[in-house]
Amino acid sequence: MTVLRTARLVMREWKDEDIEPIARMVEDPRVGKYLSKFRDRAEVEAWIDAEREHFRRKGYGLFTIERPDPAEFVGFCGLTDVDYEAHFTPAVEIGWRLQPDCWGKGYASEAAAAVLDFGFETLKLNEIVANSSVDNFASRTVMERIGMSHDPKDDFDHPLKAPDDVLHRQVLYRIKIQDWHRIHQAQLAPYSP
Repeated sequence: MTVLRTARLVMREWKDEDIEPIARMVEDPRVGKYLSKFRDRAEVEAWIDAEREHFRRKGYGLFTIERPDPAEFVGFCGLTDVDYEAHFTPAVEIGWRLQPDCWGKGYASEAAAAVLDFGFETLKLNEIVANSSVDNFASRTVMERIGMSHDPKDDFDHPLKAPDDVLHRQVLYRIKIQDWHRIHQAQLAPYSP
């Protein structure tokens, strides 16, 4: 089982006991404002089963995020295959959802940076993308904090969303492995005045 650790978080594959907290989280309308919604608990369970299968087949997926000691559910973050056709596919995308009481604490950026590191250093991916509705500025801020870049020419209409859906128009962010290495080298470089 793959486990990622940061200074404040533990990210791991899904367990049965994650069903209840994830179901509560996705029922919160604040969490679903800019994201596709689950219709019921059965859909949540099917989604978790699909995530487990994705880990088995691909070696990556969306991780459960916890604060340790004692374990407390924060949300999820990880990598998935983009499951629709667009000008940038095939692609692997990074995504996250956090409980509202965990917003504004830097957890999304911390978890996403660890996932990018896993994607580039362990999985040897060449590029990772992220997309969001145009006005989801919280997610866009996280994308920028973790070093992803946005070119407005990459923005697109989501093929799985109706034209009148607020999620139809999407912005696309990208980061390539060489950009990730450059960011890490800059963080490790000694300071000189």
